[in-house]
Amino acid sequence: MPLSSPPLALYVHFPWCVRKCPYCDFNSYAIRGREDARGEWQVPESAYVDALLRDLEAQAPQGRGRTLGSVFLGGGTPSLFSPEAIARVLQASQRAFGLAEDVEVTLEANPGTIERGRFAEYRSAGVNRVSLGAQSFDAQILAVLGRIHSPEETCRAAEELHAAGLQNFNLDLMYALPGQDVRAAVADIECGLALAPAHLSHYQLTLEPGTVFAARPPSGLPSEDEAAEMLACCAERLAAAGFAQYETSAHARPGRAARHNCNYWTFGDYVGIGAGAHGKLTDAAHARILRTVQTREPRRYMAAPVESLVSKPVEACDLPFEFMLNALRLTGGFERELFESRTGLKWAAVAPILERLETRGLVFRDGVRWAATAFGARFLNDVLVSFLPAEPERALERERGLKASTVTRALATDPGALSTD
Repeated sequence: MPLSSPPLALYVHFPWCVRKCPYCDFNSYAIRGREDARGEWQVPESAYVDALLRDLEAQAPQGRGRTLGSVFLGGGTPSLFSPEAIARVLQASQRAFGLAEDVEVTLEANPGTIERGRFAEYRSAGVNRVSLGAQSFDAQILAVLGRIHSPEETCRAAEELHAAGLQNFNLDLMYALPGQDVRAAVADIECGLALAPAHLSHYQLTLEPGTVFAARPPSGLPSEDEAAEMLACCAERLAAAGFAQYETSAHARPGRAARHNCNYWTFGDYVGIGAGAHGKLTDAAHARILRTVQTREPRRYMAAPVESLVSKPVEACDLPFEFMLNALRLTGGFERELFESRTGLKWAAVAPILERLETRGLVFRDGVRWAATAFGARFLNDVLVSFLPAEPERALERERGLKASTVTRALATDPGALSTD
């Protein structure tokens, strides 16, 4: 099956935060030093943006002739950078690739790093969508999570978004938090809905290797059954409010699904620039898919962003897992044609696995589409392991019974986050 060139997106990584959260395993670094005379946190803005532009120019030939359908400014905390810096990046993206007329440009922002009035400036710079890291509306839980903002600051940030004409914004909320019960989890959803977001991402707190929480877990973590009940009750409340769940952790009002993330989940292409940024590009002419990754440490990245880029082809045996890692997160699943055109593989590469999973009630087919069942979605990581390349006996062993997840959340969340994430 010949490979086709899928839609192209751009992920830009900004690696600094005011404080490193104890649950975070992303490629992010706490700012050293205090605020400047104007009360703003200091980041090496000019030098880092210069490096981003060099990186962008060097990678532009890989996407020649393909305009960007979306740009995601992620981190870290991109809102630590000025609107002028963001404008420089977006203008360079226009020169390097071209932006679609209806391009989606998302800025990740933490309520504690936004001043009143700044969102209007980011909109003028070219941002038309914001993802606001609320996480919770419980002040005590926010303190345990190491967040620097208050519930009141989240509410003020949402007010500023509406005032700036940025109604297309996402709220990030977490559940299964220390000391949280079902009532409190639903209360967070209620508070989020009151701010009238267009999109809501709802993630379970997980203890990732290498984080502070992994070494010293917080007390009062809910059980797996309690977490499952929280998820079900919150999803029911979001559905009642008119939010459709279109992906494992994503709920949106009609027409407001995140275009950038949907590109990931349908195995689209994306250029990744910035410290630790990952990319995925289809080279249809040579029938191969490439993964790129930049050096993680910001100072080394700024010293040589072009030379530090590593590009490696994805082996054919790994493509089924990589595709399913994304596509099975979608509640609507995927069609056979999408698998074949985005991987270049024949359907026979995955058909027997899907059929076995179907007999176990983990996936189902609806006409020409395949998707995870509600049961399969709950144990999605175990489903995904079935597509890993392995000796036949190990593959059979993996499919016997559902055990604790063997694929980390970092692998199961959007690949753009693999740049941090």
